[in-house]
Amino acid sequence: MAKEEASPQADLPGHGADVLPSVTVDSYNIEIEDQDGFIGDKASRSAFMEYVDKWRKPLRELGEDPFGDKPTEELSKKKLADILATGEPEAAGLVLSAIEEFAQQLAFVIRRYLRTKDWRDTECVSIGGGFRGSRLGELAVARAALLLRAEDIDIDLELIRHDPDKAGLIGAAHLLPPWMLKGHDGILAVDIGGTNFRTGVVELNLGKSTDLAKAKVAKSELWRHGDEEVDREGATDRLTEMLQDLLSWSRKNKIELAPVIGIGCPGIIEDDGSIDRGGQNLPGNWESSRFNLPQIIRENIKQIGDSETMIVIHNDAVVQGLSELPYMRDRSHWGILTIGTGLGNARFTNRKPPKKAK
Repeated sequence: MAKEEASPQADLPGHGADVLPSVTVDSYNIEIEDQDGFIGDKASRSAFMEYVDKWRKPLRELGEDPFGDKPTEELSKKKLADILATGEPEAAGLVLSAIEEFAQQLAFVIRRYLRTKDWRDTECVSIGGGFRGSRLGELAVARAALLLRAEDIDIDLELIRHDPDKAGLIGAAHLLPPWMLKGHDGILAVDIGGTNFRTGVVELNLGKSTDLAKAKVAKSELWRHGDEEVDREGATDRLTEMLQDLLSWSRKNKIELAPVIGIGCPGIIEDDGSIDRGGQNLPGNWESSRFNLPQIIRENIKQIGDSETMIVIHNDAVVQGLSELPYMRDRSHWGILTIGTGLGNARFTNRKPPKKAK
């Protein structure tokens, strides 16, 4: 009787794997609580807006709120950054006070993480997420770094190199073993967030850099599911359509795709691709044992080119962090914090490359 061939999927790292081609994932989605709840919530984008509202309150009671009657949640990051740069001193001071409080909390969260076993000896933390992409976030990170240095905490805080919207796609290429990428121009990637889905074609540019330092997003699509009333089935249908559009675009532009889709998704990812917890901000119940995103996508996109479609899914902070790999070769232990709807986190240890045979 002929031996049954193993599926190519078996050659991929498992969903939510601890051991990836270039790193070991020491920890991700760490959840530490204090009397106020999860400490990561103190350094999220929503926390920053709460600090803005806190500093508005005494001025509001005096009838001197520089933002008038506009609700805090309607103040954009760009508007606040503009006020900080060129606004009236009182309004700029209000924004500056919120940045200072946020920086204090970010430094507190990092100090607390460093006390855990998995984050011990961390040399560098990259800061990503949508809030990092604003001037407000950049200033808060710089201030938090100064606070940590003042306490003789030997750790570097660095802003993620890629645009945060692109990092969550580029990092997906690092989920794959190098041999799987050879001979291909790009891969399909998905970044699932609490307010939007982003899909993209990641151009690998292996001829320019074998460590993916030159990888870039050649084409992407964005869908803001948070602006619509949509259930889980509608969301996965829309995601499938976005991927099929990118497949068509890649064929038209003669981009040879590897037969793999890399996905970053909030929450704890089980080895079968399901979500144990952490997907509460997604449309519908993504934590159901009967829901499996990789399986649904494979059923709808059975092939890429002439090959069977393979899928690997991991936590979104892990995937965004992996985009930093080419810049972390001189580190042993490093981490990522993604400031967005919540505070995503992951800690990595670089793996030594295998010795070449003599």
